[in-house]
Amino acid sequence: MINKLKTIFTIAVWFSIVTVSSVFADGHMAAIKKWSNGEFSLSTLSAKEREKELKWFHEAAKPFAGMTLKVVSEGIPTHVYEFKTLTKAFEDITGIKVQHQIIGEGDVVMAVQTQMQTNVSIYDAYVNDSDLIGTHARMQQAVNLTDWMAGEGKDVTLPTLDLDDFIGLQFTTGPDGNLYQLPDQQFANLYWFRKDWFDRPEIKKQFKAKYGYELGVPVNWSAYEDIAKFFSEDVKKIDGVNIYGHMDYGKRAPDLGWRMTDAWLSMAGGGSKGLPNGVPVDEWGIRMEAGTCNPVGANVSRGGATNGPAAVYAIRKWDEWLRAYAPPGAAAMDFYQSLPSLSSGNVAQQIFWYTAFTASLVGKNPNNKVVDANGMPLWRMGPSPKGPYWEEGMKLGYQDVGSWTLFKSTDVERRKAAWLYAQFAVSKTVSLKKADVGLTFVRKSTLNDKHFTKRAPELGGLIEFYRSDNRNVWSPTGINVPDYPKLAQLWWQHIGEVNSGTFTPQQTMDRLADEMDLVMSRMEAADKASNAYGGCGPRLNKPRETSYWLNKAGSPKAKVNEKPQGKTVAYKDAWK
Repeated sequence: MINKLKTIFTIAVWFSIVTVSSVFADGHMAAIKKWSNGEFSLSTLSAKEREKELKWFHEAAKPFAGMTLKVVSEGIPTHVYEFKTLTKAFEDITGIKVQHQIIGEGDVVMAVQTQMQTNVSIYDAYVNDSDLIGTHARMQQAVNLTDWMAGEGKDVTLPTLDLDDFIGLQFTTGPDGNLYQLPDQQFANLYWFRKDWFDRPEIKKQFKAKYGYELGVPVNWSAYEDIAKFFSEDVKKIDGVNIYGHMDYGKRAPDLGWRMTDAWLSMAGGGSKGLPNGVPVDEWGIRMEAGTCNPVGANVSRGGATNGPAAVYAIRKWDEWLRAYAPPGAAAMDFYQSLPSLSSGNVAQQIFWYTAFTASLVGKNPNNKVVDANGMPLWRMGPSPKGPYWEEGMKLGYQDVGSWTLFKSTDVERRKAAWLYAQFAVSKTVSLKKADVGLTFVRKSTLNDKHFTKRAPELGGLIEFYRSDNRNVWSPTGINVPDYPKLAQLWWQHIGEVNSGTFTPQQTMDRLADEMDLVMSRMEAADKASNAYGGCGPRLNKPRETSYWLNKAGSPKAKVNEKPQGKTVAYKDAWK
């Protein structure tokens, strides 16, 4: 009797386990089909391929089911989509819960810096700018993803990740040739203008009469300045609305530093020739000789260009244009306030506009005054105009590449689970739909999909830019910057002194270059004493007369004619 009861009990337990497992398996398959046939039906993959990829995530995640992860990113539409939608999909498919926090970009950098300094895991993964590549490649705390995918993380690396399909991997590769960050989203700063206004015959005629050349997409800064002055002081009103020839921001906050380090100096022509960043002098004005990994200085006296004529010119023009041609209150705005404000419809052009905000300027919306009745853009984006120091072969603008980064201070099991979520967020199953929402691209297959061929006319030139070779002339901060968190914070503190009138542009850039070299001298000492930067910390040149460097070919460059003849081009020819 007892044996019979044991047998019955064993069979009942076995049946219960099988039933629960079957329900779980059915639930898992139901979730995969729900997301594959629903949210992710807009994909570069077929339904069968999507299901296969999502099944892989489910299987790979089994050891981590029930785990709760913490990841972080800044607040742009792409990351809001990840926060609201992808975390839910990932949990349904894998059983891993993700708390995807969205905070300010400065706070993201601060969290990264804190984790590196304390060696305590704050987040399991970060979406932080590839601007930190010089830091991550030197500090020996970020996970070397090349080694990770071939070794410790091999069992959780997506077979269909397809690195060759990514754009921007050159921006997340260290001087050692290894990958340290995986791109999650990418956007550029381009020229933005009201094409409908530029096309008005009476406005074109008025501009030509005053300046002697056609109103069009400005090729150089002289033309941009002429156009800004023209709309602000001559046109003044369009359709009864007060309008302005320029838009920017100037609030003394971390955003102001990025406004300058995001290639503003290289747009003026301050750096050296070379892609993705100038060699030996980058867009920050930091010099690092070819074939080395040791920065030698930012000050012109050490061969840098942070306080050279091109940099001083760039800062002066930013300040002058902001004061003279931007709407009232622009100087008190930050990055997040100024860029979406173009939808109010009172600005003719913006020299420095991030395409991350394209989504806020397209489609029918009663608050969006820069589209027509059908939701088509009245504006276009074009190539950035070049400053008088710019030379062929230089980078021309900035590309923001928010990228997944793992740290060694995070427990390996949590790191593996976070790596699964990071790959899910950029997988081929997800990528097309995510790009359709956020309009930031990291995959060639997404960019070249017929869906975006169809959407291109409503996106004002975004697709044309990314499908052209021009995208390679726009690049993030590069490897010359040895410690981004330490050095980036110096910029906004000093640049704010120009906007406040405390110091002149030359005084400000002199002070900034000196302080950058002071901070780098401390990095040099730390590297020599404890290998803090893996032997790739700064090795500063001894100061010498600035004339020595300014009289040599290349950057830093001696002063040139800073107001050459303005030059424009018709929009149809702008990307040629």
